Amino acid sequence: MNEALIVDNLNKYFREPEDFHVLQDISFSVNKGEFVPVIGKSGSGKSTLLYLLSTLDTDYTGKITINDIVVTGKKQNELARFRNENIGFVFQFHFLLPEFTALENVMLPALKLGRYSKEQIEENAMAKLRGLQMDSFANKLSSKLSGGQQQRVAIARALVNDPSIIMADEPTGNLDSVNTGIVFDIFRDLSHNKGITILTVTHDLDFAKGADRVIEMVDGKISV
Repeated sequence: MNEALIVDNLNKYFREPEDFHVLQDISFSVNKGEFVPVIGKSGSGKSTLLYLLSTLDTDYTGKITINDIVVTGKKQNELARFRNENIGFVFQFHFLLPEFTALENVMLPALKLGRYSKEQIEENAMAKLRGLQMDSFANKLSSKLSGGQQQRVAIARALVNDPSIIMADEPTGNLDSVNTGIVFDIFRDLSHNKGITILTVTHDLDFAKGADRVIEMVDGKISV
């Protein structure tokens, strides 16, 4: 199969303060190596959708298949392992540890996964920073980096376990136009040249329009 992600009849309710049908009969697929932004107004359900697809929220009906594996119904420890091995995350706020260097921040997910030795992890982390032109800042505290630099370190961190999918929630929300363009070019290179699937939620229509295709959400549904 060529699909990295298959979503089948996904429904999600919020129960508090009253029942609200936030995602309604969502079905779509994303191919391996495809760069797909999800757009929509605030409250349209796009971030909720990404949270479900990331396997962090399992309270839904329907079925989610990632890399030919049905993740719906798996136990939390299985999902945690699956996320570490298959999915890299990039957020609007980089969530770097300020007391750690750029290199140390990038190494953290790989140290947690424990697949390789610390020396191998450091070498791989440096390679990810080098690929994003951030290797010269490897030993600098993340708190001393600019916003654009911090987001590139966050992308390197998302890549350190060599995931097949990157999920990003408003990754350019705090960046100026220059750094937004840099992040877009990074994502396009990762998808088109490295074969990594990119699924990103964004409000930035200029960012979205250069991608392979766009999924638009309106009131909890996919707009056709």
